[in-house]
Amino acid sequence: MALDLLIKNAKTRFSEGTVDIGIRDGKIVAIEKGLGSKAGRTIDAEGRLVTESFVNGHLHLCKVYTLTMVGEKALTSYQAGSMGRAMTAIELASKVKEQYDEAWIIQNVRKALNLAAKYGTTHIRAFADTDTKARLEGVKALIQAREEFKESVEIQVVAFPQDGVVRDPGAEDYVEQALRLGADVVGGIPWIEYTEDDSRRHIDLMFLLAKKYDKDVSMLIDDAGDPGLRTLEMLAAKTIQENWSGRVTVHHARAMALYPEPYFRKIVALLKRAKIGVVSDPQTGPLHARVRDLHDEGVPVALGQDDIADAYYPYGRNNMLEVAFLASHLMWMTTFQEMDLLYDLITTRAAQAMGMKGFPMQPGNRANLVVLNAESVWEALTHHEAPVHVIKDGKEVTTRL
Repeated sequence: MALDLLIKNAKTRFSEGTVDIGIRDGKIVAIEKGLGSKAGRTIDAEGRLVTESFVNGHLHLCKVYTLTMVGEKALTSYQAGSMGRAMTAIELASKVKEQYDEAWIIQNVRKALNLAAKYGTTHIRAFADTDTKARLEGVKALIQAREEFKESVEIQVVAFPQDGVVRDPGAEDYVEQALRLGADVVGGIPWIEYTEDDSRRHIDLMFLLAKKYDKDVSMLIDDAGDPGLRTLEMLAAKTIQENWSGRVTVHHARAMALYPEPYFRKIVALLKRAKIGVVSDPQTGPLHARVRDLHDEGVPVALGQDDIADAYYPYGRNNMLEVAFLASHLMWMTTFQEMDLLYDLITTRAAQAMGMKGFPMQPGNRANLVVLNAESVWEALTHHEAPVHVIKDGKEVTTRL
């Protein structure tokens, strides 16, 4: 059996000793010991850990490296106390969009995506503000980058009405224009509207577009320290009503940390029935969704980078091992078993939360892999180094910056 690529002497998370991994036509065709097939290229993993590449379920890609343009007021408002001033932070941060221009946005985007390729992040759900301030400048930049980086990083562009839909008349039209340009996912942020009726209207309008253009939905939900926020429940109910189960992803849901236990259990039941995945970014705010509890209940959960040097978070390298390392501390997940779970939340579980098919490292699935400079998940999280080799659809795309 001729192979395009053979990875020899690989350690995997679920096999004893080392194995060989055979790849042909962009897919894994065999994982077994002593695979003696001829190959166009051979990589000797030398006993290093080989796993699925990394998935970043949430990144505001149009905003990367804009912190110095915005200043610290939004950052301190978002992260202060129990996130009671989160809406104030969003309003302050939106001022940067008055300067939005595809020409400078694309330069920042390229920098962030080069880091993604370096750190083995081959799949990103990337949000672009799509409203009356941002217009289509961010969307156009991300669509251009999606084409430029398609060999190394698969980008799903989310048309995201950051400032609301009801409270920002005209944003709905920009979202539709973005979908016509080629955006992949319908975004939303219903909790930012002024009333519950407006929040429902926000969700309804975005679902109309999702169904019209046959698109998945990703919404930032209840991203503040208010246990009375209820847009997660609204979205789950709407997903079930519209038969869009399995096509909706929730991001943040930080208010969940403050829910009374009976209400949390109700939400879990709705999430499971609607087959909604949840992406959490615990490193970018003092509250976060109940990741471990959601996972234990069978809800698909992922971790996301969320921000890179913007109004909400001053750091970030598009390095999902780094994100998992931070989450390990913030969520007190420090046993070996919990480290394995964190690793799932940046690989297989992350793909599941986003509705991605064919991602686990097994024969028949796409060959999106990393050869780490580590022999265990513990070691990988400890050092969160760039992989030695990054494989995207069977081709090496490793870059050194």
